[in-house]
Amino acid sequence: MNNAFGQPLRPPFDPYANDINYLLASYVIPYVGLTGYVGIIPNLQSSALRSLVAGLLGVEAGQDAVLRTLLYEHALEIVVPYGITVAEFTNRISNLRNKLGNAGLKDEGLIVNPLQGAEGRIKGNVLVGNEFSLSYGRTPEEILRIVYGTGNETKSGGFYPNGADGVIAKSYLAV
Repeated sequence: MNNAFGQPLRPPFDPYANDINYLLASYVIPYVGLTGYVGIIPNLQSSALRSLVAGLLGVEAGQDAVLRTLLYEHALEIVVPYGITVAEFTNRISNLRNKLGNAGLKDEGLIVNPLQGAEGRIKGNVLVGNEFSLSYGRTPEEILRIVYGTGNETKSGGFYPNGADGVIAKSYLAV
């Protein structure tokens, strides 16, 4: 959360302090996985793998929709003790993920400028989508940049201080 705001939050953000904090903390990672599934499907050769990833994508999309809906219900509420709305928290987290991913706009908070929202006309953003209301996709490199929190797929950190354990992630750490 500190990185999303560019400074340490005072008091430190506690994801277990209340329901809203827990939902905000839960918002940080799942959408990243969803965009990773969207991004990888076109590169899969096996129909069995495409089917598996499509099934995972469906579940991940459902989870993201439920989480975003719960947060949207509280979008204009102030997160105590920070004096910042739930919507602003989501915007800051989404902006950080865009920055770390280093591949343009692929993430949006709960409330956006209508020109930026789905089909260029919606400000309420329960379901994130591009101008055609399709899910954004991210490459493995973008995912690593975000989950490492470093903006660099070859530099571990964040959720994986020792680097992720998959073949793709290890190939970048070996560089």
